[in-house]
Parts: sequence; structure tokens; C-alpha cells
Amino acid sequence: MRVLLTGSSGWLGRFLAPRLRAAGHAVIGLDVAPGADTTVVGSVADRAVVRSAFADHGVEAVIHAGALHKPDIVRYPAQAFIDANVAGTLNLLEAASAARHDRFVFTSTTSLMISHAIRQGNGATAAWIDEEMGPLEPRNIYGVTKLAAEGLCRLHFLSHGLNCVVLRTARFFPEEDDSDRGLSGPNLKANEFLHRRLTVEDAADAHVVALARAPDIGFETVILSAPPPFSPADAEDLKRDAASVVTRYFPGAPALYDACGWRLPRSIGRVYDPRRAERVLGFRCRTDFGRVLEALRTGETLPFAHDPAYLPAKERHRVGGVSGWAESQ
Repeated sequence: MRVLLTGSSGWLGRFLAPRLRAAGHAVIGLDVAPGADTTVVGSVADRAVVRSAFADHGVEAVIHAGALHKPDIVRYPAQAFIDANVAGTLNLLEAASAARHDRFVFTSTTSLMISHAIRQGNGATAAWIDEEMGPLEPRNIYGVTKLAAEGLCRLHFLSHGLNCVVLRTARFFPEEDDSDRGLSGPNLKANEFLHRRLTVEDAADAHVVALARAPDIGFETVILSAPPPFSPADAEDLKRDAASVVTRYFPGAPALYDACGWRLPRSIGRVYDPRRAERVLGFRCRTDFGRVLEALRTGETLPFAHDPAYLPAKERHRVGGVSGWAESQ
């Protein structure tokens, strides 16, 4: 198929585009910043750009991975998030519906599931987060706009029969975390594979699977995250003494961490459950915490990216107008 991939110059896009081509698809990349996989330089918030991309390139399906995301909150006003994440998604959905497409894949985020209360983590147990959790109370403009965009996807499925798969991705960014927890970046990322992270490679693979499966699914929302080793029965112990729980599942973990000067998590406040993705898509992330420990044991390169100097393409190639910013997550 001829697939329009938004956010094609971004972190996810650079891994997703070659996988789409390997699956036999032609990729038409759309991003505000130029890149190796970007065909159209422009914003999804610009309806004329979207219409032109469809008309000029014979687009047959859309993977909408472009967005302003959480780190952009300190860079751009709220209106930029409305323009890029909500209006931009609507422009794409309307164009896809008008073209009578039978599939649309939307990159969303688990961030929209985290309320202020969950973020504060004041409860006695870890929150076990799956797609049935509600009501959803996003705590920032990023989460609010991504949730609104998910609603637009559902609306176009109901009103126009456009099959949509919404992928709520956990963390896969390469840069440092935006909070200081006294851990090195690699240590923190490794810990997150227990409950809230996946590799960008797994995220890209899931999008290819979702594109293939969408017509058979209709509409569905799934969480993408590395499979946690825990069960809901561990929730209280995870909050009280996570390191002991991890050691119970992985007895060799403390020694491997000590050799690196790393620290296991003392407390885990939430766990993302990706089992619906396994049931609905038949997809399971290849990289999990066990794979991280295996790399530590053998001395292999860690199976995830860490790049403190990473800067999104849109920040390296600024174009005029804040409403035009949209890049992959």
C-alpha cells in the first residue's frame, strides 16, 4: 500500500519507515522537518498540506505518528498542541474518510491515562493500568489533546466506517528523563522495562502489525509496553518494596545491578498491562526486563537507546508558526 506516515523525520518515524518498506509498502513521509524518509515537508495542522499529500501521492492508508508531545510542553503554548494534535488528526481522518480508506493507525500515549492522583502515587498499592481503567483524567495539555484525538478516531469509525487502531505507547524516547531521581539514564530506563517502557523497535513493529490487522479489527485501543513480570497480586508489595519483588522474579538481578553501580527501583507506583495488544493484535514486545538483564550478564550492548544529547528533528529545523509543529513521539 501507499502509506502516509506522519512524523517521518522523528524518532519513531526513522525506525518505522524502513519496516514499512520491508513489508512491501511505499512510504510517503510527512513532517515539519526534512529527513531521509520525509517526502512532504509541512504540518498536519495545515489542511491544504494534507489534501495535497493525498492528491499528489495516491495515499491508501495513514499511520499518524506525528505530534507535539510531553517535552514540548515547555517549548510551545497550549494552542500549538490543539492545532497539531487535535486539528491535525481531524484533517487526516477527514481526508482518509473522503478517500474511502479502510485503515488508520494512530500513535497515542499511556500518558493520557495518568491522572494527577496516579502521578502523585499516594496510594498504598501500585496502580494496575489497562484499557478498562477510567475515568481518564489527563494531567497536562499533551494528554488532553491526545485523548481528544482518540475520540476523533472513534467518531470516524462510527460515522464513516474508517477502521482505526489506537496504540497507546509507553515510553520509548532516547533522551534523559525530565525528572531527577538520582539514577543514571540507562539505570532508569532499565528499571522502566519492568512496568512502563518499550524499545522504539518494538513500537515500530507494532505499528506495522496494526496496519495489517486494522480492517479485521474495526476500532480498538491497546497499550504498548514491555510485558511486566508481575501480576496484580503484587501491587501492594511493589509499592512498599519493589526491589524485593523484582528479586523474587529475577534472583540474579541485584548482583548484575551492583556490578554496574545501578539500583533496583525502591517503589513502583504503576504498571502498564499490554495483554490486550497480545489478544487483539497478536503482538508482544520482544524486549523486556529479562532481556536487559541478559545483556548485563553477557556484556552485550544494552537493548535500548539512551542518548542524552538527542534533540527532535523539529527543534533542529525550526519552521515558522507554532501551529505547524508536529513530530513523532
